[in-house]
Amino acid sequence: MRPRTPTLLRTGQRLLAAVLILALLSLLSGSRELSTLNTVLTRGELRLVTRPGPLTYYEDGRGANGFEYLLARKFATRLGVRLRVTTTDTLASLGHMLGGPNADFAAATLTVTAERRRQFRFSDPYGETAQVLVYRRGTAAPRTIDDLLGRDLVVITDSAHEERLEMLRASHPGLAWRALPDAEMSDLLEMVQGGEAELAIIDTLSFDAHSTLYHNVRAAFTLGDPEPLAWAFPRHGDDSLARAANAYLAEMRANGQLDELKARFFTGVEDFSVSSAQVFFSLVDARLPRFEAMFKTVAAETGLDWHLLAAIAYQESHWNPRAVSPTGVKGLMMLTRAAAGEVAVADRTDPEQSLWGGARYFLKLKARIPARIPEPDRTWFALAAYNVGLGHLEDARILTQRAGRDPDLWREVREYLPLLQKRQYYSTVKNGYARGNEPVLYVRNIRKYLRILQWRSMEAARRQDLAPPAEPEAAESWDPRSFLSL
Repeated sequence: MRPRTPTLLRTGQRLLAAVLILALLSLLSGSRELSTLNTVLTRGELRLVTRPGPLTYYEDGRGANGFEYLLARKFATRLGVRLRVTTTDTLASLGHMLGGPNADFAAATLTVTAERRRQFRFSDPYGETAQVLVYRRGTAAPRTIDDLLGRDLVVITDSAHEERLEMLRASHPGLAWRALPDAEMSDLLEMVQGGEAELAIIDTLSFDAHSTLYHNVRAAFTLGDPEPLAWAFPRHGDDSLARAANAYLAEMRANGQLDELKARFFTGVEDFSVSSAQVFFSLVDARLPRFEAMFKTVAAETGLDWHLLAAIAYQESHWNPRAVSPTGVKGLMMLTRAAAGEVAVADRTDPEQSLWGGARYFLKLKARIPARIPEPDRTWFALAAYNVGLGHLEDARILTQRAGRDPDLWREVREYLPLLQKRQYYSTVKNGYARGNEPVLYVRNIRKYLRILQWRSMEAARRQDLAPPAEPEAAESWDPRSFLSL
């Protein structure tokens, strides 16, 4: 064998160096592919962990819902992947799951605290909330931290509220509380309203959203300054997914969609006085059970949410099938004679006929709303048309468009409906004068009742899931004939 020449050796060394460089570049490229964001993109799935609740994630007749869920689903769509949701009942387990195989990030209206910053990486804030002390109406209202001493105070285990109490105990050694690991903030409100606890600390966000449902609970004072709300990401690994989330949240903030989504879930219901709340809740107990099965049957047949049908019927007649207005509309759904004829209702005072007729009439109006308008605005427009008529609604949309606003958004059109009461405006459109403020109040009220009824069903279902299994009957009470049905 001939010895290798220096030239051949140098050539071989250069080739080896080139191979090593290519291998290193490939390795570095592979590392980039294994970034958190690229892992999600390659997998085709974004994995969210959250807690069930009306502000986070729940399922109703229309499927999955909740502020955090909808915000996260839009993020997944933005990335071009599907969203997979895992729920857990405690904040501690949520933290333990974060970064594991089922949780790329956590979204559960989490406040950003100093302690949590040491554990997690957070996105830019999408909102803020403060901690508020609540008490039951008719009991002594606390004024200071000292007023909490010796009273039964409840909080959620591992929450920012418990973290705040631990800090306060340094200056108030007698401060004590009950920490509940599996509780939701709605559970705390329920406990205070029902007298199972004297006081509770929750977020102002949850208090505002639930205030109409727990109308005997009052706010005493806030503890500290507002704290930011953000998504949580694992501390280990890179921040590529968090940076993508920040870009997405900035986009949502800039185009107004974030504020719109927050208003839908976080804003308390307006103009719901104590007296009207008491009437509503009394009729929920006294009248709703009589019609609930019928609402569900009609909803199943028509594809509507039964809560929406119930909300419309309450707004129209307070669930009174014999209601009659001074203008002659009557029945559970308060149909006019013309509308009843259009949907083949012979007896408007028959509750089943009225409900079927009202549902069909609502769907006919909804079908005439321009197809480009998506939900939920499509439903709000159909409700407004149910109240004021499709012609006046279209007039208001024309006024909205003339003003350079979007006629396909309910939040824009509702500002121009009241102008149909002013000559300088209604004289310029086809259908003339209308009491344009009424459909605005009408839609707002129905949305209020809809939200409360949905929360009521969700809370009932959740409590049913948490209820212990029923005890078996005593042997002496068993009826042998019952085995025939097994």
